[in-house]
Amino acid sequence: MAEMTYTERVVEELKGRYADQPLFIQAATEVLETIQPVLDAHPEYEEAGILERLVEPERVIIFRVPWVDDAGKTQVNRGFRVEFNSAIGPYKGGLRFNPTVNLGMLKFLGFEQIFKNSLTTLPMGGGKGGSDFDPKGKSNNEIMHFCQSFMTELCRHIGPDTDVPAGDLGVGGREIGYMFGQYKRIRNEWSGVLTGKGLTYGGSLARTEATGYGLVYFVDEYLKCHGDSFEGKTVAVHGSGNVAIYAIQKVSQLGGKVVTACDTKGWVYDPEGIDYQILEKIYAKKRSGHDTGVSLKLYLEDRPNAEWHDGDGRGVWTVPCDIALPCARENTLLLEDAEKLVANGCKAVGEGANMPTTAEATKYLMDKGVAFFPGKAANAGGVATSGLEMSQNAGHISWTFEEVDSRLEAIMRGIYHAADDAAKKYGEEGNYVAGANMAGFVKVADAMMAQGVC
Repeated sequence: MAEMTYTERVVEELKGRYADQPLFIQAATEVLETIQPVLDAHPEYEEAGILERLVEPERVIIFRVPWVDDAGKTQVNRGFRVEFNSAIGPYKGGLRFNPTVNLGMLKFLGFEQIFKNSLTTLPMGGGKGGSDFDPKGKSNNEIMHFCQSFMTELCRHIGPDTDVPAGDLGVGGREIGYMFGQYKRIRNEWSGVLTGKGLTYGGSLARTEATGYGLVYFVDEYLKCHGDSFEGKTVAVHGSGNVAIYAIQKVSQLGGKVVTACDTKGWVYDPEGIDYQILEKIYAKKRSGHDTGVSLKLYLEDRPNAEWHDGDGRGVWTVPCDIALPCARENTLLLEDAEKLVANGCKAVGEGANMPTTAEATKYLMDKGVAFFPGKAANAGGVATSGLEMSQNAGHISWTFEEVDSRLEAIMRGIYHAADDAAKKYGEEGNYVAGANMAGFVKVADAMMAQGVC
């Protein structure tokens, strides 16, 4: 029996230790299995136990979040912050409020964030946090009470040079505002401790658009490098939230046509091209706190020629397209969906969400010659612009939308080349999963080596 490689040994140890955390195991395995060429070239990493340290968070904080609902009843949720790795900068990563949130999920997201942040070239470490609180159906008052209670505990663990959270699923500008106000109230200081803030109190222009725009800039750079463009391309998008909306807008600006979008109630097909402004209006209603039960089906009120399909939003993958952009949740593009995409002529898949494609689907797509761009590279635009917001806060300055967008575009096009160059250097040309993992890993590993065993 062949001796296990360094990465195989660490993966097996993780599986034994964290069998109850499948998402984290999936993410760690996906990364570690692709970086063996780097480890072969740098035996000093194994000697220093880099992987053993890399897969364990530096700190995990778990706390209760008590709050009072509108009926006067006390509710209790769980709060988390996973401070995973600070080798290249303060912990940086979003807060997710969703009933599915647990420690394993946040470890998966925080681990991915290490490499995503590294790829941006900005000084940001990896972290993630959140709560099993469900903002759906809650009033603004209840959401404010929860956010204030959540921040009352979290505030002692974060700071502009320690840990800088942002938004994520279930956490938008409203929630960030409530948490920022509570932090300022308790700590008696104004600082850039959160990103995704409102423009009136330190937020950055283009942050709302950043993840969606960045995704499209990344894919566009690939197309340009292969003598192609978005012009005339048909694109399928899964999702209808912030990332999907602005990916759709940017694809349209570059000459492509997005024909699908979805939410938890079903999916819409618009052969004339999805109107992102209608999605913006529906998204705002969903986030208003006063309009429950809103679904994407409202799209047909403005575009009656579009088609609405009740049920699983994964139906978008049945529509013929040149490019697919999964922009919603983890594991929403399955093997059977990948088979449909390939059969219908899809040539590229760019992940706008965190790990939306299962490992089996990813392998199938790559085996069939589909250009596959992993989320840690392709959706890094959000955290990149969060980093730019941190820079503006630190300098007490504000850049124009055009300045931020230009910096974002340069970062995303640079990430494509970093992944492409690393893949070529280590004999994996065309494998952007391996390229992104290797490029992100080397920077973090070298920083960890320089700082000793800590």
